[in-house]
Order: sequence, then structure tokens, then C-alpha cells
Amino acid sequence: MSEAKKEKKKSSVPGHTGRSSLPPNVSNADEDEVPTMETFGVIPRGVSMKDYLEVQNIHLFKQTNEKNKREHHTDRYYNNKLIIRRGQTFDIQIDFNRNYNPEKDQFWIEYVIGRYPQQSKGTYIPIPIVDKLEAGKWGAQVTRNEYNSVSVTILSAPDCIVGKFRMYVAVLTPYGIMRTSRNSETDTYILFNPWCKEDSVYMDDEREIEEYVMNDVGIIFHGEVSNIKKRSWEYGQFEEQILDACLNLMDRAQLDLSGRGNPIKISRVGSAVINSKDDDGVVAGNWKNDYSFGVSPSAWTGSVDILLEYHSSGLPVKYGQCWVFAGVFNTFLRCLGIPARLITNYFSAHDNDANLRTDVYLDEDGKTNTTLTKDSIWNYHCWNEAWMTRSDLPVGFGGWQAVDATPQETSDGMFRCGPASVQAIKHGHACFQFDTPFIFSEVNSDIVYSRAMKDGSKVIEHIDKTHVGQKILTKQIGGDDPQDITDLYKFSEGTEEERLALEAALMYGVKKEIRDEDQQQFAPDTDMDFQADNAVFGSDFKVTLTFKNWSANLYTVSAFLTGHIVFYTGVLKSEFKNKNVEVTLDPSSSKSVEVLIKAHEYLSKLVEQASLHFFVTARINETKKIMAKQKIVILKVPELHIKVLGEKMVGKEMTIVIEFTNPLKKALQNVALRLGGPGLMRTRAKVFGEIPMNSSLTWEQKCIPQRAGTRKLIATLDCETIRHVYGELELEVLDNPL
Repeated sequence: MSEAKKEKKKSSVPGHTGRSSLPPNVSNADEDEVPTMETFGVIPRGVSMKDYLEVQNIHLFKQTNEKNKREHHTDRYYNNKLIIRRGQTFDIQIDFNRNYNPEKDQFWIEYVIGRYPQQSKGTYIPIPIVDKLEAGKWGAQVTRNEYNSVSVTILSAPDCIVGKFRMYVAVLTPYGIMRTSRNSETDTYILFNPWCKEDSVYMDDEREIEEYVMNDVGIIFHGEVSNIKKRSWEYGQFEEQILDACLNLMDRAQLDLSGRGNPIKISRVGSAVINSKDDDGVVAGNWKNDYSFGVSPSAWTGSVDILLEYHSSGLPVKYGQCWVFAGVFNTFLRCLGIPARLITNYFSAHDNDANLRTDVYLDEDGKTNTTLTKDSIWNYHCWNEAWMTRSDLPVGFGGWQAVDATPQETSDGMFRCGPASVQAIKHGHACFQFDTPFIFSEVNSDIVYSRAMKDGSKVIEHIDKTHVGQKILTKQIGGDDPQDITDLYKFSEGTEEERLALEAALMYGVKKEIRDEDQQQFAPDTDMDFQADNAVFGSDFKVTLTFKNWSANLYTVSAFLTGHIVFYTGVLKSEFKNKNVEVTLDPSSSKSVEVLIKAHEYLSKLVEQASLHFFVTARINETKKIMAKQKIVILKVPELHIKVLGEKMVGKEMTIVIEFTNPLKKALQNVALRLGGPGLMRTRAKVFGEIPMNSSLTWEQKCIPQRAGTRKLIATLDCETIRHVYGELELEVLDNPL
């Protein structure tokens, strides 16, 4: 290593400050040498330390089929070290050079993490031998003492640091302390324990723990609220090296080891380090539809490849969007033992100043003014919830906490969000940390339609109070269907509870710049509806505008339909359709107008999510009333078809076949396929140079299943012309009786 590089490496280590005698202890990986002999003074001549109790061997019962991993629910981790959950007993065996005599001999067990071990910080844990274990405290009890071996049951504290500890056994002699040598084989991982009542992540429902901690495959809901789509995501929290990769993220985030027993701190730093915006974290975001320097966000099958690439290179992995950040974050939380789930909020307001208002400006004729309209409503937005007690908040605000790793706005100087109590969001308690006002606005913002007059004034025409946060979904327990959790975030529109929650949010500082009385009031004597046919990628389809007149008057309507290509974040890319419609409405009548959308109008301009945004404004010429409707049309894309040939059994080879047919009247270039499945195979990728128009491809891969039970294969196809092409197959893998 060059001198310049050495100097650079030195300077990156935090130094001493005037406030502390020791540098910050922020690395699980770093370690200090622990002496094998701590003498109390000079050892007299002729004294042999071999005359005293000496450790010969330590048995941790750390194999997958042994008691410790089975009882601690850690037998699914592909890791040959001992992995335990805090607040729960585990057993070890120590072999000595002679019989252990409790009347004369004294030994204890030590766990050390990081550098500068300190008992007061929880980074040095001496565990004494006691007659009886005491809940909530570290302790060790000898349960068997035969021949030269003792069996010891150890109880860990339910609030201890989560991480990878080094283990030693220390023996007291008249002349000093003898300690076992450093041995990586006795390294022990300690994780959160949702089965332990004293742990801050405790859950009392076994089915919830199985879903939110142990399930290594999830569902991401996307699309549009009236056309909800889903895809599987491999969390892979038990896969090889993932536990080390997740622990390393806390090192990268510079979280002091003493804070790593607190799920509030871990989830907060996690929401920052998962994105690369200001700390070179795991995933680099990209919403520009140009992924030539990395992987398209829709091409990932799960978190494993992303975390392992980051763990290996230390460089942000390209690229991600909200569901990628949320998927990787879910892996991180579940891997450490924190119950977590992925959330999708349909029509999510990106409210920069959290003022509960998203502005859409129209010109005097009722057309959208794209110059003035800056705010955006995301078709959907994914974040996470983590389950924990909130000792920093009043009683009743623990449970699910919203955390968001997508870099939208800064919080305390970094791109991160949460944890915010979902209960606090629902009740408008915006004063509770962290970032509650921002998430409250994401699900409660009003859309304000204003007409921008030529003299510079703006007149509010309509306020839509129900568009934002229409539906909030997560995966149901034990199945792949959606569970609607909207009522966990907000009360029903128009109820007394909803009004009180809004008043509470206003009282606690959330801004609201308009009042209901600012809106111009019109008699509801006309209405407009917008419907779209089943729209298939690459095909023509129709949209239908229906105008209704409930009055006794004859009205003429001037309507303007514009179609935009939009990113799923609501940001406009380009306009592809513009249509004027004139309609005469007789009294008490309705009239429908069909508009044909041709494939060539939108196909060359599409971006990531194949979504089209239609905006219709209509002016009643006689009353000057403005009506407005928005509609997102998600084009149906083709699917990948997966089948398996051969016996589906652990340890036996089987063949996976993926088939895809190009539905377009043009060739697809540089088509990337990915295939993976936890417990079945590591993700594999292949690029096909071209798929001619209306032709098919077949890709075969062989794998040997490693884990029995219900498993899932997940495949993606990605190219510049068409994205978000998925396929999946659930299969039952039999255990191998041999």
C-alpha cells in the first residue's frame, strides 16, 4: 500500500475529541487484542499455571439441527457460527484439563464486541456463574458437571447489543486471570428476539412473527389503485453472508455499538444508509429512465444480489426506486430480528413543505398549466413498517412504526425518514419524532385545483380531499393477497375522528394554507366520469368520457383531454395526446364520448412503469364551472412463464425453464433475464442480444434445492423497450430422506 493510501486510511478513523478519552466505537468488525493472561503481579518462580483449571475445548452446539439454533429460530441462516436471540437461554459445554471443583475453582464467560470494551457500554460482558438465572440479566448456570466437562446454560439480557461478539472463557488463579485465546469458531451472533416478552420488538402472535421475521419472500404491490398489480421480492435474510452484510451497514452508518440494542436507532440509521444520497449507502436511486450504467430497478428479483455487491465493493449499487429501497430495508430489519413489512400507499403526496396541499394549476380555458404545476402525486409509494416499543413516546404509540429509505427530503440533515408511530400519524400527533408531519401529509394531502388568471391572480376551483392516500396495502399474513391497512393510517373521510386528527396536526405545527370556505361553491348539477378499456402494452385502446347533467338547464361543455407519459412519481415526461371535445347536454341527460388512443402515439415515449396519465378538464360554458378528473392507465405487459422439470427434492438436480413471447411488432434488443429463489438457487442472469418481433425465447437453468417446504422462483425480464416483466412459480420441495 502506498504512503498516500496509508495516510488516507489513517485519517478516515475517528480520532479523540476533548469530550472523551476513547475514540467512538462504531465498528463491529474492528477488535482489540484481549490478553490470555492478566497477572496480578510477578508470578513466583516454580509456579506452573498448568496446575490450575484450564480450558481445553468449547462446544457451542451451533449446527443447524442442534438445540441452540432450533430453539432460537436461527436454523434457517446459512451461517456456521452460533446465532442466538437475546433474552433467551442457550447451552454450551466447556471441557477442562481436570474436574471442575466449584468450591475451589472460579471461571466465567466473556463476550466482547468492537474495540475499547467497556462493561458500562455493553461492549464487554462478563457472565458470572450463578446458582439461579434471573430474568432480564446476563447469567450462567452449571447444569452438569461430569468428568472434565461442564454444561452451562447462559441467559442473555433482553436489551443487549445486537451484533457479532467474540467469546472467551476466563479462569481466576491466585496469580491472575487466564483466558482462552482468540478463536473465530466461538464467535457468536446475538439478534433481536420477537419471541421474548422483555425484548423491545416482542410480538405476541406466532403467525405474525412467522410472516414479519421468518418469511424470506414478500409481495410488492404497485400499479394503480383501480388496477393493483403485485410482484414477488426475495428478501433472502437467511442467505449466506447476508447477516454479515447487514451488520456491516451499521458500521457504515457509524452507529455507536452501545446504541445497537435499540431498534429505534437502528431503524433510523438504516433508513439513511440504505440509500446513497449523502453517505454512499447501499442503493443509488435513479428516476431518469436511463440505466445504462447499472441495473434497471424493475430488473432486480430481490435484495440478496444488492446487499452482497455492496458488501463486497463498498460502492452504491445502481439502481433503485422506492420498492427497491423498501425491499432491501425489509431484508435488513428482518435479518436482525426486527419484525418488518413493506407498505404501498396509492396516490402518495410528495409534499415538500408538509402543508397538506398539492397544487394543480389550470389556465383560464381549463387546460393544465404545466409551468405552474410543480407538486407531484406518486401513483404509489413504498415504505416500511418496523415493530417496536417506543420508550421515547407516551404509552400507546408503540407497535408499527413507519420508516422510509427512499431519499425524498432530509431529516436532521440526512436523507432518511422515521421511525414515525403509525398511531401518531393516524391521530395527527405531528409533534412526536421522527418525521411524523411528512408521512401524515403523504396520506392526507388535499389536491387543490386553481385557475391561474392572466392578471396573475389564482382562483380555487375545486379541492379533492379523497384522492391522496386512497388505499394503503401490505401483504396479508400467510398469503400473497393484499391486506388493506388504510384505517391504521387515517380515519374515514368526513368523520368526527378525522376532523379531530386534522385539528391535532394543525395544533402541532402541520401547515394548512387554505380553508374549506376558500373553495368556490357550486350546486352539484353536473358531473364527469372517465373510464379506460383494458389497455394492453403495444395495442390501441379507447377511453370514454361521460358527462352528466342533473339540472333542468341545457348546457354546452368544452372539454380538454391531455395524455402524458409520467414516471410513477407523478412527474411528467412528455405529452402524447391532446384532444378537444365539445358536448351539448340536454336537461337531465348524459352523453358519452369515446377517444381512441393509438399505440404509436405512446409506445416510443414510454418510461419505466408503462403508465399513462390522463387529465381531463371540462368547462360548463354557461356557468363557467370547471370539472377536473385524473386517471392513471397502467398498460398490461406480458408475463414470463416458468416451469420445473425433474424431481423437486432437497439435494437433487432439477431444471427450470423460462419462456417469453415478444408481443410487439418490433425486435427487442439487449434483453436481460434474471432468475432466483431463496433456498433454491442464487440469482443468475443472462442477456439475449435480440428477440425478433412476435417470436419466443426459452432459457433453461439447473439448480439443486437446499431447503424443503414451499419455495418460490422469481424471474424478471428487462430491456429498454419494455420493463416490469415478471414471472414466478411456487413449488413444494420435498425433504431428502437420505
